Amino acid sequence: MQTDKKDIRSLSKEELRTFFVSSGDKAFRGNQVYEWLWSKGAHAFDDMSNLSKATRLMLEENFVINHIRVDKMQRSSDGTIKNAVKLHDGLIVESVLIPTETRTTACVSSQVGCSLDCEFCATARLKRMRNLNPDEIYDQVLTIHQESKEHYNRPLSNIVFMGMGEPLMNYNNVQKAIDKITSDEGLGMSPKRITVSTSGIPKMIKKLADDEVKFKLAVSLHSAIEEIRNRIMPFSKNFPLTELREALQYWYSKTKSRITYEYVIWEGINDDKKSIDALVKFCKYVPCKVNLIEYNPIDDGEFQQADVVATENYIAALESNGITVVVRRSRGKDIDAACGQLANKS
Repeated sequence: MQTDKKDIRSLSKEELRTFFVSSGDKAFRGNQVYEWLWSKGAHAFDDMSNLSKATRLMLEENFVINHIRVDKMQRSSDGTIKNAVKLHDGLIVESVLIPTETRTTACVSSQVGCSLDCEFCATARLKRMRNLNPDEIYDQVLTIHQESKEHYNRPLSNIVFMGMGEPLMNYNNVQKAIDKITSDEGLGMSPKRITVSTSGIPKMIKKLADDEVKFKLAVSLHSAIEEIRNRIMPFSKNFPLTELREALQYWYSKTKSRITYEYVIWEGINDDKKSIDALVKFCKYVPCKVNLIEYNPIDDGEFQQADVVATENYIAALESNGITVVVRRSRGKDIDAACGQLANKS
């Protein structure tokens, strides 16, 4: 529901303290409200049980909490949970809880739709409606944290920005959300447990390095041959591999944090020796590891998972060159929650 009232979560703690003082109350009320909004994740002013009824009413008259709402939750046979999340303006994004034996990962969205045009990704077929606000990103994480405790009896352990949208096209809001997630006044998570995945925007990768971020960086590479990458990720014509390489070298020189390359092998596209050799060469520019990701078809078109021999050839070539490689099996395929499948079918 749209309203003219200001979203209270757009205020800093200092602004909340000032508001209470100007209303004739004590400044520490602002601290109490701030704690309810962030670390306790209150959805309504009435939840704030240590405030008087009059104070709660005053907040209600002046502000709104634009909290997300899980519109639909689906659970996969492998334990993965997908949330279709309704935002305050009625738009929907998706986020995913991915459990393993030892940890729970939240895969969160940063945009409604996507700014980019990767041919193999269902999300890219949705036009970008808008960027998510910091609180909307934070809410996805908090929701999955609560679901993890409820369904798996353990807190959230990792976060990946690999849901809908290109995080570096919503740079400031993603940064603010991560600041809140890692703050002691938020979820207090270590930034080392957070990975931001980008399709590779050199200027913004350099900005990350200059801002001395502490989280990890992953790049959706999928080909180290310019022509192939331009065909499957048309936007990359604006960001040549030479520029991407230079930005990643800059990132490493500043952060000393190795890159993760995400890489899907498709039949007839990048399953040949030339593609393997190009990836090996690209991996030697900056310390890195490679995640070979199982492909999840979004239709019966040109993109089909390559056979197991191609994957084995990649692994052999990478390992013989001393490059760490991990094969990532997809989770949540039966509920369209796997990599590249988030498309708001619900």
